[in-house]
Amino acid sequence: MEEMIRQLAEELGQKAQYVENVVRLLDEGNTIPFIARYRKELHGAMDDTALRTLADRLQYLRKLEQRKSEILSAIESQGKLTPELTEKIQKAETLVETEDLYLPYRPKRKTRASMAIARGLEPLARTLMAQDAGTDPVQAAQAFLTEEVPDTDAALQGAMDILAEEMANDADLRKQMRRLVMLTGTIQSHAVDADAETPYQNYYDYAEPVKRIVGHRVLAIDRGEREGALKVAVTLPEGHGASMLIQKFVKNQSPCGKLVQTAAEDAFQRLLFPAVEREIRKRQRLPSVCLRPTCGSCSWRHR
Repeated sequence: MEEMIRQLAEELGQKAQYVENVVRLLDEGNTIPFIARYRKELHGAMDDTALRTLADRLQYLRKLEQRKSEILSAIESQGKLTPELTEKIQKAETLVETEDLYLPYRPKRKTRASMAIARGLEPLARTLMAQDAGTDPVQAAQAFLTEEVPDTDAALQGAMDILAEEMANDADLRKQMRRLVMLTGTIQSHAVDADAETPYQNYYDYAEPVKRIVGHRVLAIDRGEREGALKVAVTLPEGHGASMLIQKFVKNQSPCGKLVQTAAEDAFQRLLFPAVEREIRKRQRLPSVCLRPTCGSCSWRHR
């Protein structure tokens, strides 16, 4: 709690003693109007807005700490918790960042990667990722042929599916991809039927940067999509996105390296970008969310 008090005091520009007093008063069940009016001597005369900001941030930080504890316990029960991972989770500043770190360990529905792992193709994925210039991937795949993996194409595809999911679940990459989309992404809408007369004709061929779009247009576009009048997507400038994965994971243009590059492109197109797009679209539907990527006080930063 001392660390949380210190963090709140630093973020809000208040004395730690005042913050501690307010936290105690809130925990005792006092309302914000009561604290603002009748306990001014305990908090330096903060107004209702400052007190509410403190209360909201306190609730968020407590939720964050609780979620970290749950995630640490869940990963530990799998026998996969390392000191390095523990440190990363404990240092995470947002729920989004915390969930990104948990993603590789979260119980999963059946995916192409999980089916490939069940078929024993994970060692082949590791061989591909090593990108040894002397390795012939087709020859390496011969050792993994079974009734469920009838040929080398199937073996290599399964290994690439494993790599693609691992790349898409990389917490640092997801964070970078969010920032990239927020800074350079564009929201585009097009008419399902260009000849139809609807209230959404202003958005039949519309595009606006994610970082600039305002709330009422977000709501209108979203409503048009729900009513079947619009098709909506978030896009990136051509050539952006996949290159981020390629730079991180592809070491060379050996036969294995080329397959790793294919897996990286698949990870971006099929898994990572669609997930980030869904997340951003969901956040845009929240009326209190500011879409500015560098805003220091909005829900985007803290959620």
